[in-house]
Amino acid sequence: MAYWLMKSEPEEMSIDDAMDESAVPWFGVRNYQARNFMRDQMRIGDGVLFYHSSCAEPGIAGIAEVASTAYPDHTQFDSKSHYFDPKSTPEIPRWMMVDVKALRKTTLLSLTEMRNSPELSTMLVLQKGSRLSITPVTPQEWHAVLALLDK
Repeated sequence: MAYWLMKSEPEEMSIDDAMDESAVPWFGVRNYQARNFMRDQMRIGDGVLFYHSSCAEPGIAGIAEVASTAYPDHTQFDSKSHYFDPKSTPEIPRWMMVDVKALRKTTLLSLTEMRNSPELSTMLVLQKGSRLSITPVTPQEWHAVLALLDK
């Protein structure tokens, strides 16, 4: 099993929104490295730290799991979508997505709290200049986050 941190802007998809559905499509990823994580490495059942970004208080807001293998992101073909990619075709799609199933909402583990936790110092999301919307999480980081959430 692998572990991931996946960022979502709460206005687009919050942990509350995800909790209301059996699974949600993780659409709109437009970074090749993040796409490759979904396409090449994510497996059904992998653990996900559901992270709220670009909001008043960013941080981990819930625990989820990968619920599907990667498949073409439909928004790349919709000319009315903010995520439209005119160079992508259904025959050769550029962008992929996975479905994510929210397992539980947690108390918010804020970015500040994460930065103040020595056991999380290696997390990619905390590294200077890190802007990826999807990053791998080590088993040690995963367990450290769960321990912090259970305090």
